[in-house]
Amino acid sequence: MAVTRLLAQLTIVDFEPAIRWYAKLFGRDADARPMDGLAEWHLAPTFGVQVWADPERAGRSTVVVDESDLDGLADRLTRAGIDHPGVRHVTASRVLIVTDPDGNSIVFSGA
Repeated sequence: MAVTRLLAQLTIVDFEPAIRWYAKLFGRDADARPMDGLAEWHLAPTFGVQVWADPERAGRSTVVVDESDLDGLADRLTRAGIDHPGVRHVTASRVLIVTDPDGNSIVFSGA
């Protein structure tokens, strides 16, 4: 097996409001909308995040994304109106945990 790409998926209830929220989170519109109810943000050439409308499974997803500037990200999210508890220290790194309106967790980690 030779894996060449990974897309983590977050399930949401209401597509258009969620897409607007994730556009604020990632600081830009989705890179692709390959089908109804699905949007993708390509965060690097070989990985990204999908947001998928699936009301029965919504709110049960978690993704972890490494971020080189957690403090800068926290400031940008605050300016964009996205609530978060701030950057906190954990065992070997720091994290910024954001919860989307459906209850999914996006964990940004970094030094």
